[in-house]
Amino acid sequence: MSSSYLRKLLRYRAWADGLTYEAVANLPEGAASAPRATIFGNMLRTLSHTWVVDDIFRAHLQGRAHGYTSRNTLEALTFDALWQRQQAMNAWYQDYAATLSPAQAAEVVAFQFIGGGAGRMTREEIILHVVNHATYHRGFVADMFYQVPARPPATDLPVFLRDVPQEGD
Repeated sequence: MSSSYLRKLLRYRAWADGLTYEAVANLPEGAASAPRATIFGNMLRTLSHTWVVDDIFRAHLQGRAHGYTSRNTLEALTFDALWQRQQAMNAWYQDYAATLSPAQAAEVVAFQFIGGGAGRMTREEIILHVVNHATYHRGFVADMFYQVPARPPATDLPVFLRDVPQEGD
């Protein structure tokens, strides 16, 4: 996968996260933390899970221990704290990808999964995973919008490609 494509995927991720967080912020008070029929219990805990997984894989990329024993924060974060953390995380991944040479992107990183077992992924596979993982869980959040009821934003890749000027365009 080319470095420019990884960077595009990460720009897409940041854009889609921005739309999602903006839409969550505009929901009626308490809607984001209200109990929902979903694995993580509500919108904020679902978004928090995505941030934690990003943080875990950032540690893997940096070759350091992450310190997590579960795939979510122990305590629920406020919307503002979580959004600040996610913006910083998205910026970190964009900066990181911009520095990767093709050889570095293809390097294999060995790690241990929280649930047990060894994992091995290339650096570019890790980046693809965090983008794909976030897309998957934004889908959970979008589904919870209908439980409010509210309409979720359109965060699909083709919408990003249509609506956001691309580098080199």
